[in-house]
Amino acid sequence: MPAMVTKMKKPLQDKVAIITGASRGIGAGIARTLAGAGAKVIVNYLGNQKAAGAVCAAIAEAGGESIPVRADVSSSAEMRKLFDTAIEHFSRVDILVNNAGVLISRNMAEISDEDFDRVLNINVKSVFYALREASTRLADGGRVVSLSSTVTRLMLPNYGAYAASKGAVEQLTRVFAKEQGRRGITANIVSPGPVNTEMFTTGKSEETIKRMASMSFVGRVGEPEDIAGVVLFLVSNEAGWVTGQNISASGGVA
Repeated sequence: MPAMVTKMKKPLQDKVAIITGASRGIGAGIARTLAGAGAKVIVNYLGNQKAAGAVCAAIAEAGGESIPVRADVSSSAEMRKLFDTAIEHFSRVDILVNNAGVLISRNMAEISDEDFDRVLNINVKSVFYALREASTRLADGGRVVSLSSTVTRLMLPNYGAYAASKGAVEQLTRVFAKEQGRRGITANIVSPGPVNTEMFTTGKSEETIKRMASMSFVGRVGEPEDIAGVVLFLVSNEAGWVTGQNISASGGVA
């Protein structure tokens, strides 16, 4: 008699994840990784429908399930619709990854009011709106991960607006962790160092990138998959006793 083959259950099987800003870079890496672990993924994007479609195509090719959803997450109404779409399509939301963000690297004397407002709208307001929705719509036992940055520790010149916005993200996430802990919901922060994405490399010379890579203990910049692996752990059952924490995923940079 042939031996019975038992299909292994994936760690995130039957879970539904919303990932903001998931069409490129770290967000796309997280989307592919969580889908590979069994989650049904909402790939949020704003302007690049083609890139979001490519992420979903890669997920489908690997046997996963996802849908692209356009939403401006700096708008409270569109954030509400993002959750609406996830629940209408998949019946629930178990995981929220606050990844959408914008970087303006400029001396504070040169940052306009409009630039500063844009950083706050995309990096901070989107997280507040997402956490407000998650407060009532995330399933009990759910998981939240917000992406910050090691610039909040390094205090690098030209990163004032960005560092301020990410500091706010950290505090919002910690308070949410306390408010929702009784429901078995965890909320943590992941702070990447330099990562090989368009956001990081744009405007930097090869020499600058090499110099920043040398700051890492392992002598390289990170890849989106390096960050995605940390997020995967934090949204898993194994991380149920980890909440309100800021995990540095930087190769030792900070």
